[in-house]
Formats: sequence, C-alpha cells, structure tokens
Amino acid sequence: MLKHLKLTALALGLCTATHAMAASDLTVISFGGANKAAQVKAFYEPWEKAGKGKIVAGEYNGEMAKVKAMVDTKSVSWNLVEVESPELARGCDEGMFEELDPALFGNESDYVKGAIQPCGVGFFVWSTVLAYNADKLKTAPTSWADFWDTKKFPGKRGLRKGAKYTLEFALMADGVAPKDVYQVLGTKEGVDRAFKKLDELKPSIQWWEAGAQPPQYLASGDVVMSSAYNGRIAAVQKESNLKVVWNGGIYDFDAWAIPKGAKDVEQAKKFIAYTVQPEQQKTYSENIAYGPANSKAVPLLADEVKKDMPTTPENIANQVQIDVAFWADNSEQLEQRFNAWAAKK
Repeated sequence: MLKHLKLTALALGLCTATHAMAASDLTVISFGGANKAAQVKAFYEPWEKAGKGKIVAGEYNGEMAKVKAMVDTKSVSWNLVEVESPELARGCDEGMFEELDPALFGNESDYVKGAIQPCGVGFFVWSTVLAYNADKLKTAPTSWADFWDTKKFPGKRGLRKGAKYTLEFALMADGVAPKDVYQVLGTKEGVDRAFKKLDELKPSIQWWEAGAQPPQYLASGDVVMSSAYNGRIAAVQKESNLKVVWNGGIYDFDAWAIPKGAKDVEQAKKFIAYTVQPEQQKTYSENIAYGPANSKAVPLLADEVKKDMPTTPENIANQVQIDVAFWADNSEQLEQRFNAWAAKK
C-alpha cells in the first residue's frame, strides 16, 4: 500500500511537473494602448482560460537596442515581442530573433501576402494615416499636401518622431505619388527633398512617440491634424469627432518575434500559432480596427467592422505598403540624420 501511495505521489508529482512545464508563463511585450487592450481580449485571456499558462504582459516603444542588449548579454527575459516589419527584417538579418518554421502556422496562402516571415509572423495589418479633428477644422483635409498647408489649415500638426513614415509623408506632400515614394526616397536627392519639405513644417510640428498620443493631442486640440495609427483613431471615434484620411496611408504588419536565447521557445511558438487562428483574429479586429493577417477571419467580421479596416479595397486603393527592404538597409543612417535635424532649433 505504502509503495502504491509512493507511486501515486510520484505519478501526481510527474503530472504536476509536466503540467507546470506545459503551462509555463510567457512574457509578451507589445506596443501597449488600445492595441494591447485588444490583444488581452483576443489572445491573452482566452489562452489563460484554456489552461495554457499565464501571460505576463509588458510594453515598449519598439526600441530594438533593448532587444539587442538582452540578446548580446544572453539575459533575455522576454519570450515574445511585437515588432514592425522593418525591425523584424533587420533583427532577423542581425541574428536577434529565432527562425520559425512556416509550417507551424498552417497554410501560407490563408494569410495576407507577407505575413509569414523567416523570423516572425504578422498578426495584424495596420496603416499610418492622416487623422484630424473634425470639430476643429472648417473643411476636411484630403491629402498630405493639405497637412503641410498651414495657411488653409492653421494649427499644430502631430508627426511621429522618427524618419520612418515622416519622410514618406513629406515627399507625398511635395507631390510624389504614394506608389513612387520609395523610388524617390531611394536617391540622395529624394532624401534631401524630404528634409527640405520638413523644414517648411518644422515650426508647426508637435512630435509624438507612443501610438496613444495622436488621439490625445487631437481630442485636446493641441494639434488639428496628426499622422496616427488607424486603429488608435477608430478606438476613440465613439467619444470624439476624429476622422481618418486613407489617401496616402502606409500599411504594414505587426509581427510576433522570439528574441534569440529566450526561454520556453516551443511554448512561444504555440502562442504565435494560437493568435493567428481565424477566431482569435476575428476577436482582435472586433476590438481594434486593424485588419486580420489570416484572411479566413475576414468573412467572420460584420460589415460595420470592415469599414474601418485598412485592407478593404476602397481604403487601400491609394495607400502604399511600407518598403521593408528599404528601411532595413537605410534605417540607421536616416534615423541618425533625422535625429540631428529634429534636435536643431
């Protein structure tokens, strides 16, 4: 009997240990705000309810230096990190992220083109767009040329404090078609042209760094227009009169990546696969106006939800996809030049 009890205790101990191993906590780092709130509802809570382990949710502003420092010093405390496509490509090239087998995520043709990458998986599509407060403007702006027109539309403008998006929008304001913007930006003359155009607007710019700031700046009247992530604007449209101009928007994926040297890699891969299931994707898009990366989620969405999606045919018509290769190659030097330019009074 005692032997039997010991064996039972051992078996129970093994079961518990196995369960503990299977359900390890994952530290998941996102960009915070309304995006994180949607992730909680669509991914974290259902994952925990299903007994798959606890999610320890953190946030950051996309500082790749932080990820690099962890990887270089072999002190990785994050299991998963949300990254934009250019950072994903760069991090993959520089050995900062684990490589992933695409087969883990089902049929690649079920996803929006470009979602499945060697070191990451896009879990939603979003756009950086022109947003404005309709209560503060007599006429509605329709383009980045209007954004730069401070005579017709007086008041401060919000722009993301960085070269990415800001340089593209400056060129569009200077008459470059969205589809041609990377061709022009790929030349020294194009870069100079973008900075020259930014000079015109500099006195009227209020910089933002976190995605939650543009809707706050617009709602408070600190700025009359701002570049913004479309989902952040849609999230506050019920309580404010903020509007989006899709013309000249830049769309991209946010992807999950696993820092090189992270613990519980297999569990992290399972979490990624879970977040891109159609049902999880549907719930995510119902909670924030970002398009599902898994196309099978689209028919599950109501028409009312789809109208705020960056990927509907009419909304995407005059947008451009971010050129990941361009930013992977040029990010460092352009961000340095931008920071030096922004610091000059």
